[in-house]
Amino acid sequence: MDSASIIEWVIKSLIIILGLTAGFAYVTYFERRMLARIQVRIGPNRAGPFGLLQPIADAVKLIFKEELIPAKADKVIFILAPVITVFPALVITAVIPWGTSIHLFGRVIELNLVDINVGVLYIMAIASISVYGISLAGWSSNNKYAMLGGLRAAAQMISYELALGLAFVPPIMLASSMSLIVHVQTQQHMGLIKWWLYQPFGPLIFLIASIAEVNRAPFDMPEAEQELTAGYHTEYSGMKFALFFMAEYIKMIAVSMIAATMFFGGYLGPFVDRFPLLGPVYLTIKVVVLLFFMVWLRATMPRIRYDRLMSFGWKVLLPLSMLNVLITALVIVLVGV
Repeated sequence: MDSASIIEWVIKSLIIILGLTAGFAYVTYFERRMLARIQVRIGPNRAGPFGLLQPIADAVKLIFKEELIPAKADKVIFILAPVITVFPALVITAVIPWGTSIHLFGRVIELNLVDINVGVLYIMAIASISVYGISLAGWSSNNKYAMLGGLRAAAQMISYELALGLAFVPPIMLASSMSLIVHVQTQQHMGLIKWWLYQPFGPLIFLIASIAEVNRAPFDMPEAEQELTAGYHTEYSGMKFALFFMAEYIKMIAVSMIAATMFFGGYLGPFVDRFPLLGPVYLTIKVVVLLFFMVWLRATMPRIRYDRLMSFGWKVLLPLSMLNVLITALVIVLVGV
């Protein structure tokens, strides 16, 4: 391993981390502007031209806001819980391919951080960690409302993880690999229409389960303020409070990147073979479209009752995901890939 390779990995890692943190700030702006547009009202428009400096103004406010820790809280876990929630959101995108390769500074540079042959397994493993941060936040607060919010969040996330995990199975069967680069290459070889026909419910199941995983409307019951004050983060303030929402919005970006890669061709698009730098552009466009879909859902759909949320996960989404795996297996056996 030479020093140039280490420098390359460090630069790529910094680009991804800084891109996600800047993306978190401006996804909040994007959401507020889109919600205002859809609901016929005025969004942020005072801080900077078109309100573009609003995320910076919000960050300054949160940095200087007073930090409170309940007297009887478990202080160590109370402080660590937001960090445990943010960390998986940042590292889960390490296996996402941004393109093929380019020639730069006399080197062949791959447009991805790392390609591991168990990339899908890595995503599932990292995604399951965030439930610990939310549960520990509710428990460590020594507040009955926060505790109930943490328990409810854990139950919801674990329930929808089953359907989410099964949504990964048909693409793995079709690509015969857990590498996300191989998944994109298989989609290029098969064509997106055939890729979708072989797993007819796959994209829909993944999108629904991932929205429930990141606690977005209409599945945002862990933050149902009219029932549990503010849910698991009731006792949090200042930057610790901001970290939970940073995790939520970064996870929105992350699941959009995963969905785009697994089901919508990833970095593929016109002329990407001739101009590899178009790969990151196409992936970014697909991520923005999926983010708009999430915002659109929040603007139009009411929050569903918790018992119906759990019933939908166990009685509808889980059987549908099993049926999707069965259909894919039958098609592969009868027709072939």
